Amino acid sequence: MSSNYKGVTLWFTGLSQSGKTTTAQLVAQKLRERGVDRMENLDGDVMRMGLCKGLGFTKEDRDENIRRFYLVAQLLTRNDVVTIVSAISPYQEARDTARALIGDFAEIHVKAPLQVCADRDTKGLYAKAMSGELQGFTGVNDPYEEPVNPELVLDTENVSPDDNADRVLAWMEAKGYLAPVGATEFANA
Repeated sequence: MSSNYKGVTLWFTGLSQSGKTTTAQLVAQKLRERGVDRMENLDGDVMRMGLCKGLGFTKEDRDENIRRFYLVAQLLTRNDVVTIVSAISPYQEARDTARALIGDFAEIHVKAPLQVCADRDTKGLYAKAMSGELQGFTGVNDPYEEPVNPELVLDTENVSPDDNADRVLAWMEAKGYLAPVGATEFANA
């Protein structure tokens, strides 16, 4: 294991187009710049093309999708890999299960108002869901349960992705998952 970090799962949750992937990618980039060489980014869209292929959008399928995420994240984290998950993960119970199983875990609510997310949507999925053409769309005609007690809430409407990424790294430093810049030693907390 590198001497400047230890394994943790950073679980980015929020509505579609809230900024989860953008923020997660910036966090990964900044961690690489800080010498974190054992890191994996588990993105919802990418995972649905592979490990979670064939799952639909019923509550049961969404729960199974997240179960697969947290089992992979648990394996990586316990082997001192910084694991970045960016997935809508709409249900609090599933995120709570992930937290309990993984242990070294941060729930990060990537928060943007529904209309901001809809305005960012280049695929037009929000418009289809709002018109009733698309059913089961999280936040419109399917629930999104906002985190009850997340470690961080990132406002992506008013705060830049770069500043939000810096907040995540500051949290990691404060909790002992990442050595502060300029530190000569890292004390595993």
